[in-house]
Amino acid sequence: MDILSQVEGFDWDKGNIEKNWDQHRVSYIECEEVFFNQPLLIQEDEIHSMAEPRYYGLGRTNDGRYLFIVFTVRKNKIRVISARDMSRKERRIYREQIEKTTKVQE
Repeated sequence: MDILSQVEGFDWDKGNIEKNWDQHRVSYIECEEVFFNQPLLIQEDEIHSMAEPRYYGLGRTNDGRYLFIVFTVRKNKIRVISARDMSRKERRIYREQIEKTTKVQE
């Protein structure tokens, strides 16, 4: 997805930083790492895109933690709305997509 091609950084809200840490023990540093590590799977979240386009991403941190991140892009900056560990189903989907992509490129 080309949504990240014009991104210039992150826009952090103190409330979201605290919420992600308090509820899921995910730091804002881990969230940022996901966007720099490959593979990163991104899909539009059409159901929750009422006021603005929202997306969700499946990816890994530098330490290999699998995260599910909901975000939007405002003024060319990623604004993370929520982040948590991937569910078992999401990890399966992530791995299957990686396998498909890897086989296609070989």
